[in-house]
Amino acid sequence: MKKGVIRAVAATLAALAPAVATVAVSPAAQAEPGQADQAVTPATIHFGKTPNLDPNKASWRFALGQYQQAGFDNIEEAYAYSPSMDRYVPLVLIRPLDKAKRANAPTLYLLNGADGGEGGANWLMQTDVVEYLGGLDDPSKSLRAKAGLRDPSPGIGANIVIPMSGAFSYYSDWVNEAPQLGGKQMWETFLTKELPAPLESALGSNGKRALAGMSMSGTTSLLYAEHNPGFYNALGSFSGCAATTTGAAPLFVNITLNRANSNMNEMWGGPQSEVARYNDALINADKLRDTENIYVSNGSGWPGEHDLPSDPRVDGNLLTSARVMVEGGAIETATNTCTHDLEAKTRALDIPVTYNFRPQGTHQWGYWQDDLRDFWPIVTKGLGTNVPRPAEPHSQPATGNIFGSQQ
Repeated sequence: MKKGVIRAVAATLAALAPAVATVAVSPAAQAEPGQADQAVTPATIHFGKTPNLDPNKASWRFALGQYQQAGFDNIEEAYAYSPSMDRYVPLVLIRPLDKAKRANAPTLYLLNGADGGEGGANWLMQTDVVEYLGGLDDPSKSLRAKAGLRDPSPGIGANIVIPMSGAFSYYSDWVNEAPQLGGKQMWETFLTKELPAPLESALGSNGKRALAGMSMSGTTSLLYAEHNPGFYNALGSFSGCAATTTGAAPLFVNITLNRANSNMNEMWGGPQSEVARYNDALINADKLRDTENIYVSNGSGWPGEHDLPSDPRVDGNLLTSARVMVEGGAIETATNTCTHDLEAKTRALDIPVTYNFRPQGTHQWGYWQDDLRDFWPIVTKGLGTNVPRPAEPHSQPATGNIFGSQQ
């Protein structure tokens, strides 16, 4: 995140934190989609480099190339043409390192946060997802040996798909075009209707699928499950805010959208529109009932191990440490309140959800890498791979900023 924006968020949250608690909504007030479903044309899948991709939005290609040079033959770039958005969408594909597990494997869709993977804040550049979830058989070839994974990992036995576009979009279907974001924003249509069938067919997948997101896309993952009951066999939401229309939630959504010179009017027709309420995961929490194996996490906002100067991501920089403690702490405090609201509602509705409320931790990648560890038993159960998790999931520090990217 840009420093100025984060400072603005921190100041706003400090002033409004008591008001973040969201308004309870009765089941009778559940929102419905703003427009009827229409016939959807499937995406077209291609393997190789995405045509005409702005190099300034593809710094992740360096990381991908580093893995390939290190001998990881299970990671590659692909792209899909989205008919609804009339554009190519770049994808990073991470297949099981064990070739014997590639045939008939399930699929995990992993969404990036606010920058959509177009900057440096993405799963590929900020975590050890390739080695931990994809698999690492020989620690000597690890690119994370200095500041991340040091032990072998069997991987979860699934194809991992990471879209590398969609900055500041909430991966939602917008009611208006956004020229500053490339035109039509129909991300939910693309990711839930156009992409899965042709991509999973091309990968030889078995039809089981999971979805996970963090921060901005932690909200999105909940919404996709609510809008598509039973579509996902496992679901992860890390440091997201379920509410989007109640309390101070619209302000926080607009802070993200303002980074793209946009707002909730452009995205959903206003903070209290029918479409906006359809995209409020707290209001519609009862629709999570048909999704099994749900994992939702949040830190407290208090500094934790990944915020200290000793952490590889902070790398001894006292100013960086102070910034993540104050700014990241303020953001995580707000999402923590959101997540407690969701917990209260799902418990009242008797919907089983695994909640992980960390007693410490701010809004940053070290903790989302930890979430990959904690999500493991839930996602492997849902996907049916049931691969045992490496013995001590938190024995390794968070991956440092080894690819030169910034949060």
